[in-house]
Amino acid sequence: MRTPTLFLALLLAAAPAFADPFAKGDIKTGKTLHDKSCISCHVSMTGGDGSAIYSRLERKVKNPQQLQARIRNCNANVGANWFPEEENHVGAYLNNAYYHFK
Repeated sequence: MRTPTLFLALLLAAAPAFADPFAKGDIKTGKTLHDKSCISCHVSMTGGDGSAIYSRLERKVKNPQQLQARIRNCNANVGANWFPEEENHVGAYLNNAYYHFK
């Protein structure tokens, strides 16, 4: 009887790790923030189309948590000064437009 209870407790504790971290993000707001703060840097990194950074074969982001971390790093590096909810909006936009993580 203890094994099912322990399994259920562990499953519930792990549930947030599998939840969509961008579920509360607003895609339209995220696109606006992204276009204002990200595109010029990505164009300088890739040349031409800045969105190529998301679709390249050797892209570094492979899951939602890595995308979230990358957004935080970029936010700090470019001095966008986004609040966590704004980072979440950008994550929702990028996930919808390029990554399609579930």
